Amino acid sequence: MINKRLLIKNLLAHNDENSFYDKKRKINISQKEGKAKFLKHVCALSNSNPKNNSYIVIGVEDEDNKIIGVDFFDDSKIQNLINAYLTNPPIVQYENIPFPHLPDDKVVGLVTIRAINSLTSLRKNIWKYYGGAVFFRDGSMSMPKVFKSEITDVNSKIVEAIENHSQNNIQHTLDSVFTFLNKRKDYNPKYKVFKEYFVLCWSGQKKIVGKEIFYSRVDIEMVNEQVRLFFSTLDEVAISYNEDSFKIIEYVNLGLQNTSKYYTLEETVIQFQNNANYTIETKLVFEAPQFDKKVLHHIYNANNTLLEKLKKGQSLNKNEEADLMSLPETYLICYLNNFQEALSKLTEAKPFLKSHSEDAYLFYKESLRILRKVKYS
Repeated sequence: MINKRLLIKNLLAHNDENSFYDKKRKINISQKEGKAKFLKHVCALSNSNPKNNSYIVIGVEDEDNKIIGVDFFDDSKIQNLINAYLTNPPIVQYENIPFPHLPDDKVVGLVTIRAINSLTSLRKNIWKYYGGAVFFRDGSMSMPKVFKSEITDVNSKIVEAIENHSQNNIQHTLDSVFTFLNKRKDYNPKYKVFKEYFVLCWSGQKKIVGKEIFYSRVDIEMVNEQVRLFFSTLDEVAISYNEDSFKIIEYVNLGLQNTSKYYTLEETVIQFQNNANYTIETKLVFEAPQFDKKVLHHIYNANNTLLEKLKKGQSLNKNEEADLMSLPETYLICYLNNFQEALSKLTEAKPFLKSHSEDAYLFYKESLRILRKVKYS
């Protein structure tokens, strides 16, 4: 089993970006330009590595390989994006890898690209790239090229050596368990061994509502691979498990005018098998709450007025500051109730929320995360 933290270190130590791996400070697949560039790099790495894995490491400074991290990214639907835009799409996995020196809410993103030994191309136009375009790696660059009848395989032995040097061992596993238990000691940390092989650690603040148990500030890690499977400071999460599986049901708190309730968002089941493999199946179970359209029109207009004040740099009174905290959520609710313009308004608000209030920006990112899950499903 590969220790993904070791793998990242070994990739970064292997000179600079090349034809089997790329590194990025960050990616943004919520915008068309960022989505197009990400697809271009996936396409190029897939075509340049037909017989081995290739990788994108996200959260690293380009100049000196300094690991700065990015926000936890739990978009399990990233394969849907790949399938929608690429012909002969590779199998793509995005994983969140914690590093000890990073803050709790930061990880390094690791994208693993496994080609299917067929030429990958863009299925349709996106941004400035045309449907049918084919990309290959030229050193550290992803470049459009004319179709090659034969795709050369030059990296398999190099990648195999890097992956072999990144294998886990019992010391790494034990160190990781103790590190997790000590770091999360205020949030009831636990661990469980599945199938005498997999070690899962999790923690969270426990809350009992009626006969149900929920957790907030949840952190779940597969320490064998040094992969963070789930992290959230805002959501309520229900956790259950048996000898073969571990289930996470994620809830989101949505509502208007100080009346809110919890809605199920997503169900994730990790199934452990006897052959030293595991699978993760994620299912969206969200049904968007519907509200009175007149009330929503009033709130939508109020949000627009508040956004205009932010754009003009005008000061906000106490009530407006309170309304600002719910602005991302109410724009999201409006969009889920067929106010199509609310999505562009939410995007427009991003830089102003970020500069005005750290808490407001946190709520913005949470709304965007929910939207991303719903959109790609």
